[in-house]
Amino acid sequence: MTNNNKQLLIFDFDGTLIDSVPDLADATNSMLTTLGKEPYPIASIRNWVGNGSRMLVERALVGKVDVLEGELTVEEADHAEQVFFDAYKNLSGSKTVAYPDVDSGLRQLQAAGFKLALVTNKPIRFVPKILQSFGWQDLFTEVLGGDSLPVKKPDPAPLLHVCDALGISADKAVMIGDSKNDILAGQNANMDTLGLSYGYNYGQDIRELNPTKVFDDFAALVDYILKG
Repeated sequence: MTNNNKQLLIFDFDGTLIDSVPDLADATNSMLTTLGKEPYPIASIRNWVGNGSRMLVERALVGKVDVLEGELTVEEADHAEQVFFDAYKNLSGSKTVAYPDVDSGLRQLQAAGFKLALVTNKPIRFVPKILQSFGWQDLFTEVLGGDSLPVKKPDPAPLLHVCDALGISADKAVMIGDSKNDILAGQNANMDTLGLSYGYNYGQDIRELNPTKVFDDFAALVDYILKG
């Protein structure tokens, strides 16, 4: 990747900038308990995060990543998702933390002149509060949630929407994330992709998705982008 012509850095949120699994696990297990089901260990729930709240809820209800057609009715999933939303909304968010060097790294990248955007599959209603808790509400010029558009990652539409909104072509943008949804979305949008190996990728090594480059920590990623 040559960075001298890159202008826009599009970041995923959960598993890339923040570790939100402890709070998501609490909300998921609260939902399951409310519905009279057994809770799961955090290690299991970690592998179910990344496709938005609906898939997390459905995976928790059936207890596995691959939810088969007909395993759940729409009514069951709708009800469970609402119970999950209520539980998640009532959590303080105190267990959600930024990964090491993310705060300083984002500020370095912004100071270097890059435009920063956030594209997450998390429902948009939960995003502003978390951004404010880290003091990041002014870092991102565009913020999209999983329900901001009719489609979400791995569809390229959210990434292209951000490019259009900022008047920056896809070849001058980079998608940065921890899961196949991020890498596939970037590849589908014909932009460079940078992968982070520490996040949530359903137990799969991010390198198998062939991103442009992979990093094991955020500081190394920032260093690479700044050096061009």
